[in-house]
Amino acid sequence: MDCTQEMSFGPEPLDTEQELGCCCSCCEEFSGDSQLRGRAKSRSLSSSPALVGSGKVYRRTRSLHGPSPATKFGPKACMLQNPKAVMHIQDPASQRLTWSKPPTSILVIKKIQDDRLLQPFKDLCIFLMEEKDMIVYVEKKVLEDPTIANDESFGPLKKLCTFREGYDDLSDRIDFIICLGGDGTLLYASSLFQGSVPPVMAFHLGSLGFLTPFNFDTYQSQVTQVIEGNVSIILRSRLKVKVMKENWEKRGCPEHAVEENGLIVTKHGENELGKRAVQYQVLNEVVIDRGPSSYLSNVDLFLNGRLITSVQGDGVIVSTPTGSTAYAAAAGASMIHPNVPAIMITPICPHSLSFRPIVVPAGVDLQIMLSPDARNTAWISFDGRQRQEICHGDSITITTSCYPVPSICFRDPVNDWFDSLAECLHWNVRKKQSHLTDVEDY
Repeated sequence: MDCTQEMSFGPEPLDTEQELGCCCSCCEEFSGDSQLRGRAKSRSLSSSPALVGSGKVYRRTRSLHGPSPATKFGPKACMLQNPKAVMHIQDPASQRLTWSKPPTSILVIKKIQDDRLLQPFKDLCIFLMEEKDMIVYVEKKVLEDPTIANDESFGPLKKLCTFREGYDDLSDRIDFIICLGGDGTLLYASSLFQGSVPPVMAFHLGSLGFLTPFNFDTYQSQVTQVIEGNVSIILRSRLKVKVMKENWEKRGCPEHAVEENGLIVTKHGENELGKRAVQYQVLNEVVIDRGPSSYLSNVDLFLNGRLITSVQGDGVIVSTPTGSTAYAAAAGASMIHPNVPAIMITPICPHSLSFRPIVVPAGVDLQIMLSPDARNTAWISFDGRQRQEICHGDSITITTSCYPVPSICFRDPVNDWFDSLAECLHWNVRKKQSHLTDVEDY
């Protein structure tokens, strides 16, 4: 297919259960407004000029690059349209943020139990409320910190709007997010939004700061620039993870145990098999490991319904490109730029030395289950949280989410990422050889 033709995508993402945007083949044929039943044969539009202008419209149904990401982030933010974009894979330099309406509400995520952030947190909130006339949301337990609650100088912060994780829905309230802390604050902000995520601006006030490119020293000018719009963003893809557990009630899992974590639960009700599905949106990685057992974990890995391999070892990591520089990198995987549409599968201390990390296309359906002859259960965690046991009969389905995290860049997606590699991970840092004055003198 000729991929040079201009393609446009609707502002709203399609339903996650439907087949999504495509760049290759497999089209469904439409005549006027009525859809013909069945799927048309795959064909190349560029090799069939008679189809153009014939009144037939072809809707993309499958993609080699995964779902088309949402272009709206929260109620007011959206990404600038790029007329030169081919499909939904853009040049990272062309990803710019704009606002359909001026933003009015901001969520401030602060790293808790860190007294060093109290003054920056206070300065930022007062600046947003008094200088920018913004509605500021913070987590309730942040204001319940004794240091803030007992200090009269924090009086202006009593005007802040509060929310409780797992109880209050922020989906249509927040225009964009500011994180104060380390990489964990960005992961936490992602977990609060299981659908469309508002743009995230992360200030480096933590330990590592790989995902937090902004320095707080010049926060006023930087925040003002974001509010005015037209800044670079990087779309960090997430994983949509569905955990199907068998005999939910028999395991003693209380009803509230699924909702107290602040993640949306897809409740299909108990069917005849006694199963229930729990859905998560994951920014870094899903980790399946052997837990406290001394035996090797033994899980089967399926790709689009086909058994690919059995994982025997300490476990397996399924990560996004963003997560490739986290646990996966420590386990020996390659580091992938966040703009690359991919899913990485990394074994943890595999029993077979030939079991190397692999990268598969974004949008494929991965399924992980305990092998029938597994000696023990497995344990799963999502971005290091919500750790739970996986037993025989349970299944884990993983694919690329339609809702990425739009992370605001300090400069641009490419330079920010390589700067983080150099500064945080000391990538390829070495002492250089001295220059030889005489090539024969060695």
